[in-house]
Amino acid sequence: MKALYHSFETQAQIDAQYNPSLLLAPGDTPGLHFAAQAETARSTLASHLNVPYGPTRAETLDIFPAAQANAPVLVFIHGGYWRALSSKDFSGVALGLQRRGITTVVVDYALCPFVTIDEITRQVRAASAWVLRHIAQYGGDPARVSVGGHSAGGHLTAMCLQTEWARDYGLPQDPFAAAITFSGLFDLAPLRYSYLQPMIQLDDGVIQRNSPAFAVRPCATPLWITWGGNETSEFARQSQAYCDAWHAAGNTALLQAQQGADHFTVIHGLEHPDSAVCEWLAHTLQTAL
Repeated sequence: MKALYHSFETQAQIDAQYNPSLLLAPGDTPGLHFAAQAETARSTLASHLNVPYGPTRAETLDIFPAAQANAPVLVFIHGGYWRALSSKDFSGVALGLQRRGITTVVVDYALCPFVTIDEITRQVRAASAWVLRHIAQYGGDPARVSVGGHSAGGHLTAMCLQTEWARDYGLPQDPFAAAITFSGLFDLAPLRYSYLQPMIQLDDGVIQRNSPAFAVRPCATPLWITWGGNETSEFARQSQAYCDAWHAAGNTALLQAQQGADHFTVIHGLEHPDSAVCEWLAHTLQTAL
């Protein structure tokens, strides 16, 4: 039998690697955790919700400002395989960051198949540019803006890092003071043969334009590439491949799994100020002063 991708011969084999819900124990509902944490964040933290960064209804972001002025910033890009969920599902990531003095911006974007991954990438880049230009109005320090995302959001974070910011936006070429990818997708090719294909509609062009493992540019941004130690081997391979490409371009990165974490709990650290994730962000953004 001819392989679909690398050694995978069937869709079932690819789905087993890329559908993290298949690994959940009976009764495990990570969405309920995220919903509860999101509601807590919106009800207890100062916020500016549904701030437009672009012309369409989907192009909004939620800002959770830190208490002090001129605070460092994390732009967080949610996951959902480009075809599900919204910024409102992930307000909870601000809970730990706000207590570390970090302003959190959670980006919303349109979803497949209503738009393409190309358009989602454009929207997220537009959101990042908006933050870099306007976050000072919300108490953030534009010189200490970081970017991070989970799953599809990890992919979109990598797409932001390879953006030609000076040429295309008139911003500093490396405008981010730090970046972190959680369980990111950096080589989209295997997903063309997965259960996701009817929704995300990958073709050769989309894959080539949106696989950041194959288009890394020299970049000075400090980067942590992480994933859950309990995830499948393909999520580990994706992060390793991206790290290899990042290093090959002359860049530096920390490559480290979070032991005991799965695809859903890997971002729980953002909810806790004393977590390794919050500590790394706070330290990296502080040294950017």
